[in-house]
Amino acid sequence: MGFEDIFGGDSNQWMFLIPLVIIIMWSLFFRRRKAEGTEVEIASSLFFEISENLRIVEGFSTQKRPKKFKTGSWQRNSEKVVFLEASLQEDLADAFNLAESFNQSIDLAKKQKSNIYLSGIDVHKLEGPLTKSKEGLQEWLKTNMQQAGPQAGRPGCMGMGGGLGR
Repeated sequence: MGFEDIFGGDSNQWMFLIPLVIIIMWSLFFRRRKAEGTEVEIASSLFFEISENLRIVEGFSTQKRPKKFKTGSWQRNSEKVVFLEASLQEDLADAFNLAESFNQSIDLAKKQKSNIYLSGIDVHKLEGPLTKSKEGLQEWLKTNMQQAGPQAGRPGCMGMGGGLGR
């Protein structure tokens, strides 16, 4: 049973198409995330990350293998949040610094293969700063999305308006 029997047709055609399909699939899986460009995109990214972290806090004690807290958006955008109120910037910094500290403890526990390192983690200390940050970002987004109107964000299909492009 040859290659032609399985796929039919000329094997030269398939020898060209298979690598092309592999390259396309590889580029889809390994493409880099586009950085947030506008203030609304930055605030939205932080908001979604904080919401995810609140979910992690809620389920932290019931998980056999705890999940690490999300900090990527803060790492990318911490220098770009000057458009937010100073108190909100402080809340965000507190929340993400605590999250990073907890992530280090989680990494240590995984490295040592021992949950004893997790017993000292009081993730509920993170709830206050996360909740304040979420409320502040929610208010900021509500105000600024209304001012920007429906055409804000990256262009959507065929150059039409359309939100955040995600």
